[in-house]
Amino acid sequence: MLEQLSFFSQIQYGFSSILLLTILLAIGLVFFLRAASKDRTTVIDVCSPLPPLEVLNGITLWLEKRGWKNSGGDADSQVLRFTGSVSSSFGLAVFLSVLGGLGSLCLGLVLIQLFPGFGWWPLLLAIIGAPCAGWLYKIKSERVEFLELKLLNNSDIKGSQLRVRAHRDEIIAMELDLAQTLKLSSDGTLLSSPI
Repeated sequence: MLEQLSFFSQIQYGFSSILLLTILLAIGLVFFLRAASKDRTTVIDVCSPLPPLEVLNGITLWLEKRGWKNSGGDADSQVLRFTGSVSSSFGLAVFLSVLGGLGSLCLGLVLIQLFPGFGWWPLLLAIIGAPCAGWLYKIKSERVEFLELKLLNNSDIKGSQLRVRAHRDEIIAMELDLAQTLKLSSDGTLLSSPI
């Protein structure tokens, strides 16, 4: 009888540790959801040997082709502002829904093993977890993005120098796409950064 109690206490301890690991996985999923929809706005200075008007016209045309809308600016401070809407990725929403459903199902299975009196009801957590993960990602990732171009007056540099404030992926795309036509260049920190 004492051996059976020892055996059951070991099983109970094992399931308790599995519950802890499952909760840690759920916390990881929450942080993954937050990272997927995090605002990554950054500021970087870019320069070009071309005249400022030619560079600003080229960047404006490139932005309008990508769906950005000119929302005006400030002539006194030499700033142009653009807005664009960011939509969520359908593939990532489905992936996060699958992860949320599987994680909730695992939590339900652990709860059934720990508390057999619940019956099969904890498995319904999968029905709640799957759509919630995709829905939360969809709500948090759909937003309006802003892009600002400020012309810098620097007598040391011939050509034009701009300060760009935008999402880091948009700045990287701008730098890569316009490096040949407008000879845009920066210090290269965005292209070398792993994050």
